Amino acid sequence: MPSSAPTLRRITVLSGGVGGARFLQGLLHGLRSGVVPGGSADTEVTVVANTADDWWIHGLKVCPDLDTVMYTLGDGIDVERGWGRREETWSAKTELEAYGVEPTWFGLGDRDIATHLVRTQMLEAGFPLSQVTEALCRRWQPGVRLLPMSDDRVETHIAVADPDSASGRKVIHFQEYWVRLRAEVPAEAVLVVGQESATPAPGVLEAIAGADLVVLPPSNPVVSVGTILGVPGIREAVRSTAAPVVGVSPIVRDAPVHGMARQLLTSIGVEVSASGVGVHYGARSAGGVLDGWLVDAGDAGQVARLEEAGIRSRAVPLMMTDPDATAAMVAEAVTLVGT
Repeated sequence: MPSSAPTLRRITVLSGGVGGARFLQGLLHGLRSGVVPGGSADTEVTVVANTADDWWIHGLKVCPDLDTVMYTLGDGIDVERGWGRREETWSAKTELEAYGVEPTWFGLGDRDIATHLVRTQMLEAGFPLSQVTEALCRRWQPGVRLLPMSDDRVETHIAVADPDSASGRKVIHFQEYWVRLRAEVPAEAVLVVGQESATPAPGVLEAIAGADLVVLPPSNPVVSVGTILGVPGIREAVRSTAAPVVGVSPIVRDAPVHGMARQLLTSIGVEVSASGVGVHYGARSAGGVLDGWLVDAGDAGQVARLEEAGIRSRAVPLMMTDPDATAAMVAEAVTLVGT
């Protein structure tokens, strides 16, 4: 460990689902193994998770990103899919389909339903989502403090072409775009309903202000990290924190590693490249949110553009093939902004 490495007592991560959860696995592994400079097994990690993917289905409140982080770090995730419970069964989904209950394109696994039942009952009893999440985590022991970005209802909707409507387009929930349409049609616009009136969940702003390091993992920059930063007060907290802010590109060699980032970046006019996303986030010195930005070794030619934009950058291997590879990536992020 370099002697100049800052002590990392508290790290705050703004996370989406699958990519963020895998990044967090590597971060925790790196802290426990001593790979991350300045960190240790005692370093406190707070995760502020995107909740704009949340929706209600069959009377149940489903929080995909919160659950993916919780299950992944709690060793309950289906590793093959990257979401949902391991050793899942689908009897309830089959029965609902037999009754003709819509939507049939979104299935809740039998084990997963238990989480949504508990969450829904607690919400209907008057508990805010942040307290519900804390209660659910008592079972899973994820090793991090998991916070929703907001206790308020915020939902991402996507505008797509619809030749049968008078306007020529229709607006659908993000889950329909991602699960039913598989993001195979262009996204004409991204609309985040309820965001302007939302407030950060208790503890979110304090976690950012009190961190020794703030990290933007390789989560979707539009509908994961982007929606977190869009909650009033959060972007400002990231800009003003005394901690360095470092991000990891979700784009490798001009292609998203996972998910539908290409479609959504295109919809908001952002170039689908590692440097394009970094410049979109912007340098803190110029009113953005980044001090440093890691790009993949294959995108080394884009480092100069980022540096010119005021963002310290480095090209390193970014594929999260296992916890060791991810921990090494985290170490590079720390040294990028900590030396």
